[in-house]
Formats: sequence, structure tokens, C-alpha cells
Amino acid sequence: MSAKVVVVGSLNMDLVARAQRLPRPGETLAGEQFFTVPGGKGANQAVAVARLGASVAMVGNVGDDAYGQQLRQALQAEGVECQAVSVCPGSSSGVALITVDAASQNCIVIIPGGNGLLTPASVQRFDALLQAAEVIICQLEVPAETVAWTLARGRELGKQVILNPAPATGPLPPDWFANIDYLTPNESEARALTGEPVTDLDSARRAGERLLHMGAGKVIVTLGAQGALLVERDGSRHFPAPHVRPLDTTAAGDTFIGGFAAALVQGQTQDQAIAFGQRAAALSVTRAGAQPSIPYLAQLIP
Repeated sequence: MSAKVVVVGSLNMDLVARAQRLPRPGETLAGEQFFTVPGGKGANQAVAVARLGASVAMVGNVGDDAYGQQLRQALQAEGVECQAVSVCPGSSSGVALITVDAASQNCIVIIPGGNGLLTPASVQRFDALLQAAEVIICQLEVPAETVAWTLARGRELGKQVILNPAPATGPLPPDWFANIDYLTPNESEARALTGEPVTDLDSARRAGERLLHMGAGKVIVTLGAQGALLVERDGSRHFPAPHVRPLDTTAAGDTFIGGFAAALVQGQTQDQAIAFGQRAAALSVTRAGAQPSIPYLAQLIP
């Protein structure tokens, strides 16, 4: 299979608890619902690409446990090419512990498991996938050296390289920026990368311009209900978000990335791809869970 999009990143089993509010430190709080669902930013984005109409391959690791089997099967069921999803003997699969409150805000603790064992050599084994791709997507839930190698290889191959800097805990290494075509932080990630508090369009623009100055090709700051801001060398453009009533924001950012990439490889313009990603993300927040919330292409056709 020759996939137009290759996602290099994480696969997690999400263990989700819903409660009226998020617990305070040291507090035991009664919840309302619990369920497990396949997730991980990498896998979520791969599923989004597949559901939204483009061919996609996943490069990542799972553990040799029941969760690993379920994660791989979930991707295969969506039509994601999984030849590069490897099993790590003696390791657990990645797990995300997610609490969602009544206002649809969440807090997440991630145990890397097999994701932490994804090395540059692991990705290089499947270099033919990268060579055949049009778009390569990375996130930050696998080791930094692996992300760095993949970004550089994507640039070397002349591919469109997207880095979703999530989760971001601080500035990116300076030598990464020249290898990134689209850097796609949300508000908190933009602040972590730049030190610039992002609360509105003006502060998002300042953060985006700082990231351009660091060397990123283009920056798309996702702002939730405030939409998205594209920041380029010749200016910026705001894309208002569709109005919806949110239920669960888990995987909204991943849905946007997957929709954006799927639209690009299907020949849509940059602006059309951003708007398409927004429509997909808006529909996803009206549903619970990570991968179950990601819409299919037919559901976005007017």
C-alpha cells in the first residue's frame, strides 16, 4: 500500500472517567461513567485521516498485551496501514488516564509504554513508507530524538511535514524548526513554545510570529471555540470555528490535524484544508471519547 499520509507517533488505550468536575489534589471524587477506548495522538490522527478520505499508514509501537492487540485491530478496522506498528516484547502498551468534567474539559496522565521505545531506527526500518508519502505528521508523545529524525527525514525527502507539538512542556529544539512546514499548537502549547500567553487573536498572532521567527514554515494556532489563526510570512488569517454545543473535547485537535492533512493530499487548497479540519473537529466535540468521536467524510458532506 502506498499511503499519501504517514503518521509517526503514539498509540494509547484511553481509560476515561466522567465526573461533574475534575478532582482537587488529594481528593477522591465520585465519578459517573467509565469506558476504555483506543487513543493516542498519533493513532487518533491516523484514524482521522482515514475516516476523512485519505490513505494513511501508522508508524509506532504497542506492547505485547491485550491493549496492544486491540489498538492495532482498531486501526486496521479503519483502513489504516499497520505494517509499521510494531510489538515490543516485555513492554506494556501506552495508556492515557483521562478525566472529563461536566463542562467538557479534561485532564490527562499518560504512561508511555511501547511509545517510549520508538527509536529513530524503528522509523528508519519503514523508510519506504516515508518515501511514498506526500504528508508526514509527528507529535510529541514519542521520544524527542525520534521526532527530530523524522522531521529531518521528511525535509530531506521533500515532503510536507506537520508537527503537532502536543503535549508541549517547553520550547522546541532550535534545529527542528527548519524541517517543519506546518506547526500546529493550541493556546497552551503556543505559550509553552514561546512564553507568550495566548488568550485571544492578538496574542495568538504574536506567538505565531515568534514561531515563524524561530524558523517554522507556517503556524496554525488552534483556539477552540475562537477558531484557528494561520500565521505566515506575509500576514495572518483568522478562520472562525463552527458553532456547536461541546460534549467532550478529547481528540478535537487530532481530528483537526487529520482533516487538514487529508484535505491537503486530496488536492484542496491550504485555506480549504484548514476550514475542512475545523468542520471535522467541531463535529467531534459533540461526541464522547477519542477515536469514537472522529467523524467520517460522509458526515461532513452538506
